[in-house]
Amino acid sequence: SLKTSNGLTLCFQDWNVTWYTAHPDLTQCFQHTVLVWFPCFYLWVCAPFYCLYLRFYDNGHISISSLCCAKTGLCLCLAFFGFLEMVYLLVERSRDIDTLCPQILAVLVIHLERLWGFRSSIFLFLFWTLAVICLLVPVRANIHAIIDEGFSANAMRFVAFFTFFSLQLAQLILSCFTDQRPAALKPNPCPVEDASFLSQVLFWWFGRLVVKGYRSPLKAEDLWSLREQDTSEKIICDLEKEWAKQVSAMNGAQALGYKLSEQTQLLRKLHKEQSSGFCLLRTLAKNFGPYFLTGTLCLVIQDIFMFSIPQVLSLLLGFVRDEDAPLWKGYVFAFLMVLLSCLQSLFNHQYMYMCFTVGMRVKTAVMGLVYRKSLVINSAARRTCTVGEIVNLVSADTQKLMDFVVYFNAVWVAPIEIALCFFFLWQHLGPSALAGIATVILIFPLNGFIAKMRSKLQVQMTYMDGRIKLMNEILSGIKILKFYAWENAFRERILGCREKELNALKKSQILYSISISCTPLCLQIAFAMFGVYVLIDENHVLDAQKVFVSMALINILKAPLSQLPFAMSTTMQALVSLRRLGKFLCQDELKLDSVERAPYHPGECISLPLFSDFPLTHSMQRGSLVAVVGHVGSGKSSLLSAMLGEMEKKSGHVTVSGSVAYVPQQAWIQNATLKDNILFGCEMKDSWYQKVLEACALLPDLEILPARDATEIGEKGLNLSGGQKQRVSLARAVYRKADIYLLDDPLSAVDAHVGQHIFEKVFGPNGVLKNKTRILVTHGLSFLPQADLILVIEDGEITEMGSYAELLSRKNTFADFAEAFSVSERKESATHRDMGSASIQTMEAISDSEQEQDQEEVGRLTQADKAHTGRVKLEMYVDYFRTIGLAFIIPIIFLYAFQQAASLAYNYWLSLWADDPVVNGTQVDTDLKLGVFGALGFAQGIAIFGTTVAISLGGIIASRHLHLDLVNNVLHSPMSFFESTPSGNLLNRFSKEIDSIDCMIPDGLKMMLGYVFKLLEVCIIVLMATPFAGVVILPLTMLYAFIQSFYVATSCQLRRLESVSRSPIYTHFNETVQGASVIRAFGEQSRFILLANSRVDHNQTSYFPRFVATRWLAVNLEFLGNLLVLAAAILSVMGRSTLSPGIVGLAVSHSLQVTGILSWIVRAWTDVENNIVSVERVKEYAETTKEAPWTIEDSPLPSDWPRSGSIGFQEYGLQYRRGLDWALKEISFSVNESEKVNITSAHTVSYLCFILFYFQPFSPKDPVLFSGSLRMNLDPFDGYTDEEVWRALELAHLKNFVSGLPDKLNHECSEGGENLSLGQRQLVCLARALLRKTKILVLDEATAAVDLETDNLIQSTIRTQFEDCTVLTIAHRLNTIMDYTRVIVMDRGHITEMDSPSNLISQRGQFYRMCREAGLV
Repeated sequence: SLKTSNGLTLCFQDWNVTWYTAHPDLTQCFQHTVLVWFPCFYLWVCAPFYCLYLRFYDNGHISISSLCCAKTGLCLCLAFFGFLEMVYLLVERSRDIDTLCPQILAVLVIHLERLWGFRSSIFLFLFWTLAVICLLVPVRANIHAIIDEGFSANAMRFVAFFTFFSLQLAQLILSCFTDQRPAALKPNPCPVEDASFLSQVLFWWFGRLVVKGYRSPLKAEDLWSLREQDTSEKIICDLEKEWAKQVSAMNGAQALGYKLSEQTQLLRKLHKEQSSGFCLLRTLAKNFGPYFLTGTLCLVIQDIFMFSIPQVLSLLLGFVRDEDAPLWKGYVFAFLMVLLSCLQSLFNHQYMYMCFTVGMRVKTAVMGLVYRKSLVINSAARRTCTVGEIVNLVSADTQKLMDFVVYFNAVWVAPIEIALCFFFLWQHLGPSALAGIATVILIFPLNGFIAKMRSKLQVQMTYMDGRIKLMNEILSGIKILKFYAWENAFRERILGCREKELNALKKSQILYSISISCTPLCLQIAFAMFGVYVLIDENHVLDAQKVFVSMALINILKAPLSQLPFAMSTTMQALVSLRRLGKFLCQDELKLDSVERAPYHPGECISLPLFSDFPLTHSMQRGSLVAVVGHVGSGKSSLLSAMLGEMEKKSGHVTVSGSVAYVPQQAWIQNATLKDNILFGCEMKDSWYQKVLEACALLPDLEILPARDATEIGEKGLNLSGGQKQRVSLARAVYRKADIYLLDDPLSAVDAHVGQHIFEKVFGPNGVLKNKTRILVTHGLSFLPQADLILVIEDGEITEMGSYAELLSRKNTFADFAEAFSVSERKESATHRDMGSASIQTMEAISDSEQEQDQEEVGRLTQADKAHTGRVKLEMYVDYFRTIGLAFIIPIIFLYAFQQAASLAYNYWLSLWADDPVVNGTQVDTDLKLGVFGALGFAQGIAIFGTTVAISLGGIIASRHLHLDLVNNVLHSPMSFFESTPSGNLLNRFSKEIDSIDCMIPDGLKMMLGYVFKLLEVCIIVLMATPFAGVVILPLTMLYAFIQSFYVATSCQLRRLESVSRSPIYTHFNETVQGASVIRAFGEQSRFILLANSRVDHNQTSYFPRFVATRWLAVNLEFLGNLLVLAAAILSVMGRSTLSPGIVGLAVSHSLQVTGILSWIVRAWTDVENNIVSVERVKEYAETTKEAPWTIEDSPLPSDWPRSGSIGFQEYGLQYRRGLDWALKEISFSVNESEKVNITSAHTVSYLCFILFYFQPFSPKDPVLFSGSLRMNLDPFDGYTDEEVWRALELAHLKNFVSGLPDKLNHECSEGGENLSLGQRQLVCLARALLRKTKILVLDEATAAVDLETDNLIQSTIRTQFEDCTVLTIAHRLNTIMDYTRVIVMDRGHITEMDSPSNLISQRGQFYRMCREAGLV
């Protein structure tokens, strides 16, 4: 050491003492300066920055705890020891003062952390760790001093030192624990919030859930609440603000171009759609970028450790070659290599944890944005974005974005890693490394070309969209499919989409296999570099150090070279998904200025100076009843939509004063209880609730419903009749107590006496809404005299307006119409029968022995998606592999065995080459060695291509069969299945689960089989080199099996819970999109957004522990795997006298791979088991009840069946479901050929017709259309000519309308036929029935939504065109059926009357009373 002028001592390390010796040590000077100053320097320099960080992220106050007191006390004790040492050194002047008393600063930091709510300190943990590590050398020196000199020689110094060290160690141990919570948080909070820094790094905090999952299957209530930063509310609140800025920026240019030409505006819109994906990415980056960058820092540190390991391996192989090197150096290299490997694992898994956390948050964010957007898009945009497409956006596209988050860094990190690898290879092999670079340059364009081709094959996503969209429509219109026996036609359409999807997937997988077979570039690179190295100079010798350090670097190359094409492919897919999402999120929204909202005030409540296509200037006074009348398609519903702001405003303005309630023409019913549907988020008020039920004529229905108002209503009101749905929809509006009521033909589906009751009790002068403004669209003329104002609409224009008397006095169109139909209307006013107090749903003939059922279950209809428990059954694997077939499985196993045998021979040949003796400065037969080496590598590449293609094709075969089985099982299910199964459950199977079977299972199998065979190779190599390693391998294998059993049990159950909790998200999305106009009208967007948030959060509570489980597994397994590295390295050091450098290099370099291999095996196996759950969930519908076969081969029906048109029933009884009352009770009657029969009742009308729906043309009261051409909706089988289709349209009085369409029969119907009015949809359904020329025609309120004039024309058509047919009708206008052959009157499941109308009237029974009320007698 040297003395400076200021008295400080500068220390220089003496390498003869430290390194070049058999007994290494550090100099006293180094121990008393560097080892003391380094921790202090860290604390003093970093403390100010850390305090700023604490101040910026204030997490609340923590009260003083025992842990805090203990830490403070120990720090003060350490400071006291430091003070005593300072005094001692001043008195003794034995050496300079070397302490900086950092403990006082540590006390300050402890209390600052307490004040600002930080319960675990990484900052102080690192300080105490450094302090303890730096004291280890003095501890060793003091122990040697005690041994050499004796304890009594300097007892006081020894006691003081070891006390000081013990306090430092205790402080380090205390820093591994966390302080108490600052305040009470959510129930069952996530333990990561309570975990210390060490626990977070090692994922120990997750262990308790793993143990719980191993002991018993996990349930949803066992899962933790989400952290606040992971909740939908927090994520979307921040994201919406940023996205609004981006949208504003995009719309800025749009606003400037408002007066530009239509073509220019279209181009700007296209540009907006194209740039929207980038804007969405920028928005996500601004919100989640900082946390993602923290993970990226971990990745960079991980790379530093990763590249350090080959350098240490080089030192270890140099030690083995140098027989004079002291043994301790070998042990140092061995332990250093294991330490670096452990640190690499820790940083790598912290990075992965952060990536998956960001991915989870991105998923939440995108789902939230899509959901909110679906509530505000306008009608034009809604027609282009079907429910199926929206479901696909939140399922498949969000998954692509999550994959993008995980693999994005590989796009830029991988090239850097590749460059570093070649830099280090240059150091070992010189210019020969250029041959490796050339190899990469030659093969990378091929991979880039393949990636580009695969991105073009993303049309698979389009086919998937089409398939999901079609499936959603099928589920929505399943009754129609069953009625017309169209299942097979739509099945073929689904399978057609599926086949295109699988063909695109097959091409993509073959291209991927080519890419993978080219990217074991380690084979090509090693061959190129070693070949060039030995060929350019015969004096170049491949020794063990060059070979295996180079191979270690080339093995590092494996990851970036394989990840780069995958990352590029994932990025391409993510960009496609971003464009799709951006395009949806940039769709036109409803304009808030379409309707001016004003607070309540007396006087006029709606002012319409001029709006859209309605030349109307009028103010509607508060408390007035305004009736809107007109023909089908005249624009009545559009007028109400305009008042709601649902239409595009062209000019003028609408002012609405006060709150609004809306009753749509087609009732929207939630999958909830009857009470919840009526309350619709309002507070329960018993007296008002009962008054609403009575006014809306729902009290009799409560008596019939199994659990009264607690009865669960199926999706879209499946277990309610049309009348009941309309009355529930009306009750929802009435209960709201709004200022303005918009009523779109609410009485069309109820019978006339119920309609009269509702009008009197609700709309009329004495009704509950008498003081409210009511705008009523109606076809009922009997109500018009009581209206304060009548608007007559024709072709989108208000042609007349005034009171009933004023309009009659003008003698215009309305007066002529009213005069012609007033009698008919009056005559039918009592005959508009509510068709049943329960729905048209599947009815089963059940024996009395099956009647018993738990009454608590009676009110429940839908069945929640249930998670299976325990491990996946072996039969699931058997079923999956059976669908692939032995013809694929046996070649796959053979190819994997061949691939690994080639790899083993390849590596062993390399070790023999490295050990080849050097003769005269060169090795012999290098050409032969190089040729064999290249041949083995080529064979391995061919085998890799074969295995990848075989598994991909086998997976596609299995996926095709499983999807086909799922389609068949679902379409063969009876209607009761669809009523009790939410559509979200089924859509989940057809989207997410099928996607997992398509891609995830084959990928998992590829990975698992590849690593299993690789593990066998590594074990053989390690045992060949060091047989004693078997002593370590056996217990490690047992430990791996033990950990795997814990992990798999928990992980599989988490996968199931995640799948189950995903279905309600899709169901809620589906329901919301369909009822968006009602939700907006009632102003319930915020409540539905909260419901969506809760469903997404519930799903994330199982997804979060699921990916943490993978990290927990990897850290534990890789730490255990590093024990094998340590064993191989230590045994190699101990046996260096007997082992050659080549075999040592081979064993150690392969043992370094074993940690990753074992971890990937368990992970891949778990992924397979997790995704086999998808097979389990897809196949569970194979066990549900099925209806009869579609065709009977032995006795096929003739093509012209039925030939006679006669129908007979004999003591027939049925019920809706087990446990409910009989709907039909011992019905016996017959209908003769060509009879015209009307069925009427206050209750069970539709039941009788239901059993005929499966066989005959049927026109329902709830019209269902599918997206596609108008012709496809009329004739999906293409069984009729255009002339016959036009004839059917003419008979349904739609010919003029269709002729006026630009595309005529090819007019594209939107999803559900939403671009047609309800009346037009009903007429299309009627035309569909008329097209099928048959002997029996069934009409169930087929003209309920059309005006009287059109109804009269249609009834005339039926009389003339179907004179020879048997016609069964349920008609609510009795005057139209007075010429029928017979009328059947039913009451509560029994036929009470059956005869001709004239005879029944003469009998003066129930039918007579109905006619009398109607004014017909």
